[in-house]
Amino acid sequence: MCGIVGYVGSREATPVLMNGLKRLEYRGYDSAGIAILHEGKIKMVKTKGRLAALEGKLNSVDLKGHMGIGHTRWATHGEPSDANSHPHVSSGGKIAVVHNGILENYIKLKDFLISRGYNFQSETDTEVVANLIDYNYRDDLVKAVIETLNEMEGAYALGVICTDCPDEFVAARKDSPLIVGLGKDENYIASDIPAILEYTKNVIILEDREVVRISAGRAEIFNLLGERVYREVFHVDWDVASAEKGGYEHFMMKEICEEPAVVKAAISPRIRDGQILFENFSLTDEMVRSCEKINIVACGTAYHAGVVGKYAIERLVRISVEADLASEFRYRDPMVDKKQITIIISQSGETLDTLMALREARKKGSHVVSIVNVVGSSIARESDDVLYTFAGPEIAVASTKAYNAQLTVLYLLALKFGQIRGTVNDEDIRYYLDQLMGLPGNMEHSCKENK
Repeated sequence: MCGIVGYVGSREATPVLMNGLKRLEYRGYDSAGIAILHEGKIKMVKTKGRLAALEGKLNSVDLKGHMGIGHTRWATHGEPSDANSHPHVSSGGKIAVVHNGILENYIKLKDFLISRGYNFQSETDTEVVANLIDYNYRDDLVKAVIETLNEMEGAYALGVICTDCPDEFVAARKDSPLIVGLGKDENYIASDIPAILEYTKNVIILEDREVVRISAGRAEIFNLLGERVYREVFHVDWDVASAEKGGYEHFMMKEICEEPAVVKAAISPRIRDGQILFENFSLTDEMVRSCEKINIVACGTAYHAGVVGKYAIERLVRISVEADLASEFRYRDPMVDKKQITIIISQSGETLDTLMALREARKKGSHVVSIVNVVGSSIARESDDVLYTFAGPEIAVASTKAYNAQLTVLYLLALKFGQIRGTVNDEDIRYYLDQLMGLPGNMEHSCKENK
């Protein structure tokens, strides 16, 4: 859950990067750092601990420049320390990298680089990436990054700056989220939308194995063959206030009080004249009737919502349902086939284990319905059908509104399936829908009573 930000434009980069990192604190971290490219040199400040410690160091350093990258790290390779914090710089100081994910073949690559004279200052896999890009660099940073990615095994989201490229940097992703923010004469990268929402609502959601070259005036996307790729620009329909506390003492209280509106948003568009309607749904009534088993797959809080959903579906639809942790599902060679429906649940739509489980289910022929919050996320794009929760951003680590939004959609899905299969009669459908429609008001009343 590390966080990445990057910026190029006319502003001073350091405040922009720090602001973005603060908005990614909810992802969890044990160290942080930024690197700025200025006058042909990479200047870097990083530290173990919280962002307050990084700010303390920055107060004593003149870190000027209009392009840079920043990172909050959750330790995977090497203990939390200043040396292991990101960004990491290549031996000669030409390349600086921030990285989310895990480089699975880093030991082999590190041994190769050591044999070529490269030195290492940290215990991380990310320093291998910086040195490997440097090794592959021949006056074209995009080509060097692509060549490096073709040698890497594992997951990554990368931000890369180079002393030879004063006006542009490169980013890439595979199995780890990364977006590009498009501003006016300035552009950004980030792990999540709240990091850049103050500056722009126009974003490009990179897909797996894509590389982007970013300058102040444009963002060019390439695949790993070096071919240009064109992506649709996505306009974010929520504002900065949605990602801020809004006068509440903490995010968790704010999000609890947002639950009535969130549940209403999940229900209202989907109930019409006593019927449950899912727009753009390709799952046919016949597929539901012939389904022999339903799998629910998720991680963390979403998994707990799935367990409740299992009970609801089994009771209302009278079909066998198995709720699975995504991390177990993807490795146990599950007995899934085209006669089964798989429900994937993820708030972010980028949960790596859940995404891999989705791919496993589809590979085995199962029709996949995802319940996600983030429009255009990887899980949403790769599913056969998607039901959005419309929960907006959830910053608090303890999930409240996202969990309740997922449960709401699961109950709607259970009622819809029960109606199709004839296991819930019309009178019961009307009763359950009336109860669901009244739920937001009851929740709002409860919130007011407990303020």
